[in-house]
Amino acid sequence: MSGTTTRFVLVGGFLGAGKTTLLQQAATRLAARGHRVALLVNDQAADLVDTAVLQETGAEVDEVSGGCFCCRFDDMVAAIDRLKLKARPDFIVAEPVGSCTDLSATVLQPLKQMYGRQVEPAPYSVLIDVKQVRALMRLKERYQAPSGGFPDDVLYIYRTQVEEADAIVLNKADLVAPADLEDLRLQLAAQFPDTPIVAISALSGEGVDRWLDLVCEGRPAGRKIAAVDYDTYAAGEAALGWMNAAATLRADAAVDWISLARQLLESVQAAVQRAGGQIGHLKLFLTGRGRGHVAGNVTSNDGPAALRGSLAQDARQVSLLLNARVRIHAEQLRDIAEASLQAVAARHGVEAEISNMRSFFPSRPVPTHRFAAPL
Repeated sequence: MSGTTTRFVLVGGFLGAGKTTLLQQAATRLAARGHRVALLVNDQAADLVDTAVLQETGAEVDEVSGGCFCCRFDDMVAAIDRLKLKARPDFIVAEPVGSCTDLSATVLQPLKQMYGRQVEPAPYSVLIDVKQVRALMRLKERYQAPSGGFPDDVLYIYRTQVEEADAIVLNKADLVAPADLEDLRLQLAAQFPDTPIVAISALSGEGVDRWLDLVCEGRPAGRKIAAVDYDTYAAGEAALGWMNAAATLRADAAVDWISLARQLLESVQAAVQRAGGQIGHLKLFLTGRGRGHVAGNVTSNDGPAALRGSLAQDARQVSLLLNARVRIHAEQLRDIAEASLQAVAARHGVEAEISNMRSFFPSRPVPTHRFAAPL
């Protein structure tokens, strides 16, 4: 690995927690503070929406696909080195696979031992969707899991992610009343008394600077190693079907691309509900050769489709990336996505040509390195 020391900010958290949105905020705000910033994303397959979204920040972006950081450690190091050579960043902010845990033992400790002169890990931050706290912590009061819910082995991944965190980040804090937010914070503090807790809204930016201050101030990173049962961990990952797709959309007349994007997300969401599945996250990205772009996502079975950006209605050829992580059989997820895309495209008079569509269950995690204790 080359160059001077770069601070490595790892931002974990389960699917739909808001990691990509926080990376966007981090890139913008660190740059405003005068720092050079690069971003690193991770997925089990190519055609990743997050990469396309983060490239819009103007920061240098790289990705590691085909497995999580822990199982592709050497690929991650190579990506870090590419970013250091291209951007000479003061900070690399990295987003691991949302269903990945045990990152302190398998990523931060090896980095500290082998590359400590080139990469300085920041405190490991784990995001939690504030509305999921009680479900994830198995707390029973006024808050409940989303309809359908996830099986215990999936919730096990949520739990171990929080157990190894150097900092817990309560995201989407603007969606609950202040009194309820404080109640949630106290519940977490009782279970994790030595872990700082920061409440933010990655979407609005509220609280993000407080989080950046925490990860920039030189606190120790990777202070904890979670006790991870890899059989349960593997079962939790295998409970989720994954699908990544790329397509070209062609139109002969003006198209309301934002409406098409919304209807596609809602069509997949409704079909998953009918099939008895549970959405971890569903994301899309539309771009039209300099005519703008639209990013959209759904993070639960009953939540609204969120869209941002703009795309000229007279764009005649548009590229689409669609990613889904759903508790459902992978082949059924593929069928739902393909049928929804073709139906929504036809409704708008658009021809949809799928160039790549891969659906699968993640394989058992086999980390390159695993440390038994923090360094």
